[in-house]
Amino acid sequence: MLTRKQHELLLFIDSHLKHTGFSPSFDEMKEALGLKSKSGVHRLISALEERGFLQRRHNRARALEILRLPAVGESEQLGGAPSPHALNVIKGDFSHRLAGVVRTADEAGSLNLPLYGRIAAGLPIEALRDNGTHVAVPLALLGQGEHYALEVAGDSMIEAGILDGDTVIIRKADTAETGQIVVALIDEAEVTLKRLRKRGAAIALEAANPAYETRIVPAERLRIQGRLVGLLRNYN
Repeated sequence: MLTRKQHELLLFIDSHLKHTGFSPSFDEMKEALGLKSKSGVHRLISALEERGFLQRRHNRARALEILRLPAVGESEQLGGAPSPHALNVIKGDFSHRLAGVVRTADEAGSLNLPLYGRIAAGLPIEALRDNGTHVAVPLALLGQGEHYALEVAGDSMIEAGILDGDTVIIRKADTAETGQIVVALIDEAEVTLKRLRKRGAAIALEAANPAYETRIVPAERLRIQGRLVGLLRNYN
């Protein structure tokens, strides 16, 4: 599912390409979307790239190629308001160039996963513990390995389509590739959900909201607790 800004940027780039034959500049995209900085444009483009909507031709300046436009249901802006109490499942690990697939929970069997608590998508919080609560998750979201669920608190990952109150599905893992969204444990005390970037001997924990700064942590102070593989959203 695309966020409002991701959808707006994709349509703006598509229109610009059709009218001029080349992609817009970052300044043009920033002004068209009313963003305060070009870093927000970079994050939006990266998110669209990872979902398979566009790609950058790195050997050419200002070259963006639209791979596809969103179908109905792939954007929060399409198809009108969602029906009350509808549960959507956004499938995908959000770290590769794969488009999300939306399915309702009753289309497949489900498995109860432990819901460990709320994880800050803004500022880190104390390490989470199992409180005995579980959430039913469609089997279609789960692959090999052990999984658990966390409730998102905060807005720092909104441009990755992760909103306050969402439930994220995490596959337990102690390693991750650059660009993947992970649950990171810092100094054995703080937990946060961020996109991981490797920078030499350090790790950058990158938000998907230009209002938040990237946090740089020495690798020895950080442990990966899992990788994002899916997301549940309940419309009330």
